[in-house]
Amino acid sequence: MFREREERLVVGLAAQAAVAMDNARLYRQAQEANRMKDEFLATLSHELRTPMNAIMGWAQLLREGKLDAATTARAVQTIDRNARVQTQLISDILDVSRIVSGKLRLDVRPVELVRAVEAALDTIRPAAEARDIDVQTALDAGAGLVSGDADRLQQVVWNLLSNAIKFTPSGGRVHVRLVRIEPHVQLTVQDSGIGIDRDFLPHVFERFRQGDSSSTRPHGGLGLGLALVRDLVELHGGTVQASSAGRDQGATFTVKLPVIGAVRPPAPELPPAAPESATMAALAGSLRGVNVLLVDDEADARDLFKAVLEGSGARVTAVGSGAEAYSSFTTSPPDVVVSDIEMPEENGYDLIRRLRGLPEERGGRIPAAALTAYARAEDRIRALRAGFQHHVTKPVQPAELVAVVASLVRRSVI
Repeated sequence: MFREREERLVVGLAAQAAVAMDNARLYRQAQEANRMKDEFLATLSHELRTPMNAIMGWAQLLREGKLDAATTARAVQTIDRNARVQTQLISDILDVSRIVSGKLRLDVRPVELVRAVEAALDTIRPAAEARDIDVQTALDAGAGLVSGDADRLQQVVWNLLSNAIKFTPSGGRVHVRLVRIEPHVQLTVQDSGIGIDRDFLPHVFERFRQGDSSSTRPHGGLGLGLALVRDLVELHGGTVQASSAGRDQGATFTVKLPVIGAVRPPAPELPPAAPESATMAALAGSLRGVNVLLVDDEADARDLFKAVLEGSGARVTAVGSGAEAYSSFTTSPPDVVVSDIEMPEENGYDLIRRLRGLPEERGGRIPAAALTAYARAEDRIRALRAGFQHHVTKPVQPAELVAVVASLVRRSVI
């Protein structure tokens, strides 16, 4: 039998051993977290630098002016494609940050999921056709309504489709199915791609996790797309699952969202937008006779937006500060104001408040749009509350900018 002193010694040693084991476990977890952080930062650097390499390289060649017409067209397409890739990377990072901090806000209303699926399909089809991937669909138009944010649900579908096309070789197939299986609307995206290793399958929706994070991996990305899918689906009260028989056996992703009543949703009150296929040539003259006051302290952005608006027939006064804008406005009132938000001394919020403080006969009710890189939902709300009618996020497509200005002066760009 142990004596009391020996018992205390044994208990003390056991407690120390338990603490040591806990410390060892925490140390291993910290080491693993550091390893994953280092891998992510290395991947982030690679994924951001890769499109910048193409953008800066082709821009240099274009500046030298020695390219023939065909190569010039290819250069412009390459710059555009890589700029879009970088924009998507940044958007994914910001979305993850908002979700983790609990600051992502959903504009919840009844949504016909079939519309979100069709919109995502329209966006992704060119990429599928370029790789000779057959996208097959079986969409039940009467699958029903779900309660959610239409834009975020379209983002879910787009991420799943983009992932399927990314990991499906040329000549492969992607099948998209939407059905109602009470009490859910079920979306299935099935591909004939490279599949998912069984060991990695439980981790497929984890942030910053990839099946292959080595420097020889054949596919790029940050490992955020599927994590965003899971987070957004769960915010909508749904579930998402992944299945695969293994390498080279394809993969299937299944999203289930709770169905709601059969009342059709009201048409959302959104500003008119240019068709996705609209080009600047098609929009030429749509702003003829419109006087625009453009405010942006960044010279490159100011020059670009001025060229876009003038290309559609507008007369543009471009200034670089809130003080210059107010002086120009009071001297020669425009038809529309398009203003950046972050500017030194007087920002866009302060400027629009000053303009709104003017009497109506001096332009106090001037149509105005905020054109800014602040892209959060709360940024949009703040801009609208300050006095802007529209909040347009950078980077903006030229046709979208023209459509917004046209909507402010009640002109059609169709």
